[in-house]
Amino acid sequence: MRQATLHQLKVFEAVARQNSFTRAAEELFLTQPTVSMQVKQLSKAVGLPLFEQVGKRLYLTDAGKELYTTCREIFERLSEFETAIADIKGLKQGALKLAVVTTAKYVIPRLLGPFCQRHPGIDVSLTVTNHEYVIDSLANNRHDLYILSQPPEDLDVTVQPFLENPLVVLAWRNHPLASEVNIPLKRLAEETFIMREPGSGTRKAIQKVFDDSGLPLKVKLDLGSNEAIKQAIAGGLGISVLSLHTLALEGTNSQLTILDVEDFPIQRYWYVIYPAGKQLSLIAQTFFDYLLNEGKAIAEQTAFQGVFSQGRKPDGHDEHCKV
Repeated sequence: MRQATLHQLKVFEAVARQNSFTRAAEELFLTQPTVSMQVKQLSKAVGLPLFEQVGKRLYLTDAGKELYTTCREIFERLSEFETAIADIKGLKQGALKLAVVTTAKYVIPRLLGPFCQRHPGIDVSLTVTNHEYVIDSLANNRHDLYILSQPPEDLDVTVQPFLENPLVVLAWRNHPLASEVNIPLKRLAEETFIMREPGSGTRKAIQKVFDDSGLPLKVKLDLGSNEAIKQAIAGGLGISVLSLHTLALEGTNSQLTILDVEDFPIQRYWYVIYPAGKQLSLIAQTFFDYLLNEGKAIAEQTAFQGVFSQGRKPDGHDEHCKV
């Protein structure tokens, strides 16, 4: 084991947790052959196989199970060490690791800008991914803070709302309903929808509205990207419901319009979350407080420029940065 490297242990831990060489490679931004080679070399250093494959499924051997438990303990202690060092350094130097759901990419970079300018010695690692992966990261304590619009119900976490996240109905600007007001939900149910993938927070929120009203939600197309959905709407493929924040950079020439529909916008919130009992580093605590105390004002300064140029305002209206 003396020949094993920390990098090999990280690769092994990802494969064991994901139960897949392919998914581990995607998570670590490595090629699958590289991941396989690292695990092979680690297995050689241990002197025993770490995985066995039965059919198409991957299983940990007894040695692999022991090593996986050890890896989790090592990484937990390293995380505690990094937190202690960051507190010793104060806010002059250190790192902040954030995991946010895809739609939050329209909000969080705007909030990070002023924060990074205020604390130029801090490196920020921002992971933008789907809801499922953020929940998995939260459950395994891989980041400092997590930004979600739908907090988990089955995890013991600390949750604080910091910004409104209204969901609005979007259509092509020349859509027949574009000039209508107070459109009944029953009329909207006649339209075909373009939606995020099943399981997304937005999809669940819209499905609940239609289910509560006893109306069918006719989904014509599932897309995993808000930008792809907007392009599909502009192409006349259907309508959708998205966060108002996704329109932040549309400008006055947007091909989209916000429909005036009864019971919309659906008022939701962005939440900043971390595992209950987790001792936040000074940097993480400072950013947490920054979101709660200043996040809303800073986001609203720039978030909706150009959104309301259409004459309709809703009620209530893996990347790194170092400055």
